[in-house]
Amino acid sequence: MRRSVFRRAFKLASIFVGVLLCVLLAGGIGLYYWQDTNEKNMILVRDEGELLNKEKETVEYIRAEDIFHIEEIEEVEEKDAMTEPKESRGEQLLRKAKEKGQTVYELAAESAEEITLLFAGDVLLDSEYAVMYEYRRRGRRIDEVISPKLLEQMHDADLFMVNNEFTFTDRGEPLEGKRFTFRAKPEDVSVLHEMGVDIVSVANNHAYDYGEISLLDTLDTLDGAGIARVGAGRNLEEAMRPVYYVANDYKIAIVSATQMERFQVPDTKGATENDAGVFRCMDEENLVKVLEEAKQESDYVILYIHWGTENQEEIDWWQETQSEVYAKAGADLIIGGHPHVLQKLDLIKGVPVVYSLGNFWFNSKTMNTCLMEVVLNGQGLKSLRFIPCIQTEKTTRLLEGAEGEALLQHMRDISPNVSIDEEGYIFFG
Repeated sequence: MRRSVFRRAFKLASIFVGVLLCVLLAGGIGLYYWQDTNEKNMILVRDEGELLNKEKETVEYIRAEDIFHIEEIEEVEEKDAMTEPKESRGEQLLRKAKEKGQTVYELAAESAEEITLLFAGDVLLDSEYAVMYEYRRRGRRIDEVISPKLLEQMHDADLFMVNNEFTFTDRGEPLEGKRFTFRAKPEDVSVLHEMGVDIVSVANNHAYDYGEISLLDTLDTLDGAGIARVGAGRNLEEAMRPVYYVANDYKIAIVSATQMERFQVPDTKGATENDAGVFRCMDEENLVKVLEEAKQESDYVILYIHWGTENQEEIDWWQETQSEVYAKAGADLIIGGHPHVLQKLDLIKGVPVVYSLGNFWFNSKTMNTCLMEVVLNGQGLKSLRFIPCIQTEKTTRLLEGAEGEALLQHMRDISPNVSIDEEGYIFFG
């Protein structure tokens, strides 16, 4: 009985051990097979120094140029995910001005820190008058009628502005009863380029000398020549519109208007809502509005105004009264013309006022004149300089040495509220 039990137990144990050995053997074989299969399913791909591990069922032979192409795609995707590069202030100013429909130009200043502007007075290109006769007599050479040293300064400025005291037209009839009427041949707009002129004021008492057609032809001629103009237009909105310049992340506004002629029905028509004309400012309201808006839209506002009494060195009541109004309205600098002679320099409510630049290249008279150099930086006005010149024998030249000092002293004498050094730099206070 005991042997039978023992044998039965031994037999069961043998079966158990056999089963266990089978299980262990099967597991070992399975593990080995899995490892071997896994290792076989993993391959090492080497191609020009690039190591890639991929599962056999998904890996393909990858060339180095394919890898670089993948990297390029990833870089493009990363750039697309990023925001656009930030605009500079100048780019923002230009974009916003264009979006608002403003007349705006990008100005490439010679210096990254400063902007040099140059202003002169009345210019006349009527072919029947003295200066153009002299220009033709000297072979149509601008350096024969404006001295080379003066021309160099005119061309070196970042921006040069004059008063266009005539019309460009070969049409129309002279206004009845007007003593002096001026018109130049449209093709002679090239003379302005020869002078280095970038922008002109057409807010004056000769912009309408041959009727509305002469003003319209003038606007078209200047536009066609790529010369900016301000102070007149095909309607009041255009006539009032400032011209803006952006340079060195800085925005400058130039506004121009005329209070001439000072009678109820002027020969030179003021622009209306639907009719061409000049921007008149005998009534200050519109000009004040334009100056206020220009101040909000720019960093520096220059008013180039046609005012005063002809051939009179002393300023008149209108100039004295309106200069304060326009200074308060937002002008940072006021530059005047029309009297044909130089007038005093002053500071009104903290704003420099150049009451009259006089004639620049206009007729056969011998007259003192000037260039007014304005240098701006990121903070505003850096310097204001009176450059002495003279119009004589139908030409204009720079005054140097004793002649130049004599004119600077004359300006000191008539401008008691300013100081002018030997180089013409103007100081206030």
